[in-house]
Amino acid sequence: MAALVSSTRALFREAVDAVLSSWPVLQIAVDNGFGGVYSQQKAEWMVDAVQQYFRDNSDLEQDEVEDFLSDLMNNEFDTVVDDGSLPQVAQKVCVMFQQCQQGKLAEVREHIHQLELKRATGRAKVTPVKAPTEEEEESGDDEESMEYDEAGAGASVSSAAVKDQQAPSATATEEEDDGWTVVRRKK
Repeated sequence: MAALVSSTRALFREAVDAVLSSWPVLQIAVDNGFGGVYSQQKAEWMVDAVQQYFRDNSDLEQDEVEDFLSDLMNNEFDTVVDDGSLPQVAQKVCVMFQQCQQGKLAEVREHIHQLELKRATGRAKVTPVKAPTEEEEESGDDEESMEYDEAGAGASVSSAAVKDQQAPSATATEEEDDGWTVVRRKK
């Protein structure tokens, strides 16, 4: 940690910046202002915070870095990262830190270059889901049946059981034994 010279620190900061700026979750959070009007500044601050975290703590494990990144995303962007990318991002940062410590600067530069190429190819985008119209909802029942049939092909669920599950009762609401009210869609 303290053994890192200033040029190595600068390279590690560049590596952290490359990893975080190519992370789709952070891209989406920044692009959509999940962190408020200062989302871009928060993303830039995260790079320094992660670098400082590595400098202040010795022998960091990947799960500790995951937790730190998760806390940053939750606190700064009100975002819970649940897509499985946290371990990958934490691993990349940990590997690059170890390479910087071991003096493998050429490898770190190559990783940075690859991440910059990845970032240049395109940013992650949120695609809004179109609300279905009544006609689409009615025709969507056939599509749902097909999805169930396809999913059931490898499983031991029969298509008759799926159709029974989809068939709503004539009443819109009914009370269960435990006091909960079950609301079903009318056809």
